[in-house]
Amino acid sequence: MSLNRLGSRLVSRLTQLPLFLSSRFLARSLSRFSPLVSRSPVGSLVSAPRPVFRFPFLPSGMLVASCASCVLAAALAASTPAAAQSITPASSNVARPAGALAPAAASGGEAASVTNAQGGTTGDGTDNAGNAVPQESAFDARQKVLDQRTEENNYRYGVAEHDCYSKFFVNYCLNKARDNMRSVQADIRKEQLALDGEQRAQRARTRDEQAAFKRAQDEASAPQRAAEDARNAQAYEDKQRQHQLDQAQRAAEAPQRSANEQAYQEKQRQHALDQAQRGVSPSQAAANQQAYDQKQADFQRKLDEARAQGAQKAQERVQKQQTFEKKQADAAQHKADVEARQKQAAEKAEQKRQDALKQQQLEEQQKQQQEQQ
Repeated sequence: MSLNRLGSRLVSRLTQLPLFLSSRFLARSLSRFSPLVSRSPVGSLVSAPRPVFRFPFLPSGMLVASCASCVLAAALAASTPAAAQSITPASSNVARPAGALAPAAASGGEAASVTNAQGGTTGDGTDNAGNAVPQESAFDARQKVLDQRTEENNYRYGVAEHDCYSKFFVNYCLNKARDNMRSVQADIRKEQLALDGEQRAQRARTRDEQAAFKRAQDEASAPQRAAEDARNAQAYEDKQRQHQLDQAQRAAEAPQRSANEQAYQEKQRQHALDQAQRGVSPSQAAANQQAYDQKQADFQRKLDEARAQGAQKAQERVQKQQTFEKKQADAAQHKADVEARQKQAAEKAEQKRQDALKQQQLEEQQKQQQEQQ
């Protein structure tokens, strides 16, 4: 019904166009549908040379419009099974990248099943041995799987979109590919929302556990903190009392300090009067003070020099004492060596004397034996 409706619309449009526009529209339409017409069963009829029939009783515009409508109707009728056939390989082409990517997901599933079979993690985030597995690693693995599925979905949609531009019904193909992509995307979105909810719940549990642990620590350390606060408060009060006592003592000593200050000022005035009575001018007093300071400085310098000389002499005495002790030790060692050598010489002389005596006795014995013979 849609093809007939399309043909009727084309015929109504062609009858309203001039002759030259109708011919151009026909040529353009034939050039657009030429691949479909060439593959259709009526392609030979359209492409084969046909004799020209003249109908004097029909206007040329009506003749061209009728011919164009016939050709377009035949082309559309033939393109329907061809389009169906072209859609089927395209869908197979779209399924091929998904199949190429599916082994990765299947291998991931097999790996997960092998992990569970070999004592890996179960669905509740614990292993077969009963040990708790870190939830973060499980969440990361699931997020990685979702990201991989999203990439595969985008890749399949890109391949399908690319293949749709080589078909006749482009918009239909694009809409179908987009619907498939959005369906998979909706499933992934649901799983992503579920994963986000689990992560939020896990973070909430972790936060509650940390808060409970912190409260337990605070409760355990509450007596110690209370004792520390009490000690700090007591120390602060002691410092405040001591400060008040110091302030009171200073206030009590204020009149004595004032009296001492007045006495010092009175002594300064009396000294100035004494200087004036002796006829000592301020310049002379300054000169006397300078001379006194110079004498004190010279005395201090001489005293420092005497101390330095005394220290140097003491150091020299220590060095001389060390040298004398060393000489005494060397002399004692030399004396001991001489005595040892003398002792060795005496022992050697005594040995020689004894050897001589033995030789002499032996000679005397030999002489006596000779005389007896």
